[in-house]
Amino acid sequence: MFLTTPLATVLVVLLAVQPAWAQRSRPASPRPSGVDLARLGQIDALIAQAMAAKAMPGAVVVVGRGDQVLYEKAFGQRAVAPLAEPMTLDTVFDLASLTKVVATTTAVMQLVERGQLRLTDAVASWVPGFERYGKGGVTIRHLLTHVSGLRPDVDLGDPWKGYDAAIELARDEVLQSPPGERFVYSDINFFLLGHIVGRVSGEPLERYTARHVFEPLGMTDTGFLPPLERIGRIAPTERCRFLDAWPCKAPGEEPLRGVVHDPTARRMGGVAGHAGLFSTARDLTRFVQMLLGGGVAGPRRVLAPLTVAKMIAPATPAGMLASRGLGWDVDTSFSGTAAS
Repeated sequence: MFLTTPLATVLVVLLAVQPAWAQRSRPASPRPSGVDLARLGQIDALIAQAMAAKAMPGAVVVVGRGDQVLYEKAFGQRAVAPLAEPMTLDTVFDLASLTKVVATTTAVMQLVERGQLRLTDAVASWVPGFERYGKGGVTIRHLLTHVSGLRPDVDLGDPWKGYDAAIELARDEVLQSPPGERFVYSDINFFLLGHIVGRVSGEPLERYTARHVFEPLGMTDTGFLPPLERIGRIAPTERCRFLDAWPCKAPGEEPLRGVVHDPTARRMGGVAGHAGLFSTARDLTRFVQMLLGGGVAGPRRVLAPLTVAKMIAPATPAGMLASRGLGWDVDTSFSGTAAS
């Protein structure tokens, strides 16, 4: 998985690769077969080139093979204003849309495994009123695969604010196409899924994922609404005058730090199924090792092997050019640099 945040002042990169083509750049014992040290040695130069071009002030890069970390390094700065701060391996990043797969997809699929939720369930069965304006046929599977027919996002030009307001806006959405007909990457899909996790489990998304995903995996720096003691390690994003402002360009203000960059998630209070999660490269390494392990990392299982396989297998309608798994990207225009 290659992660590049779309934020103005920070980049975090996590590479957790399948065994067929993994390489390494620092000594390990024993050295896995098929490792090309020369290729991993190119990472430093590539990151230095990007920083010199001011594409980013810094980065954290992790490369792994299976459950072994082969390369891990922090580069440059995590903050440039109001004071410069060096990047560290424990820097906490705003994960943006990786929230969709790390938090929300994992939670949804756990509930499916337990029989508490079905992929064929109508969204309206969990979000009463969503059936308005012909949306009664939209299912959980449609949301997970971004073929619901919903728009990419709700209107940010309108002066709405609050979690409940966002859900009400989703109820009032009018489909742009019939469910299952077109792939349109939509934040609405995933803040609805985050809401449904709360309805099904009886726990809000942030509490559910902490208890059932992050704590079992030992992802101690991962969660929504990061606590004050973590703020000093969080990479800032954009300068923003008001928390509900968009676009968020205010040169005289301090950058957001520990407050989600995504404007819809910000207006929803910082917890949403599509954005709002914060984490470190090391914690994400644990998460990817769980996926590569068929749902297991260390002594803890959080997903079944069949569930992981279904998440990354094509799940969009036959004949559709865009191929999505359950939550995850398989082969779409979004696949070049991201898997969310």
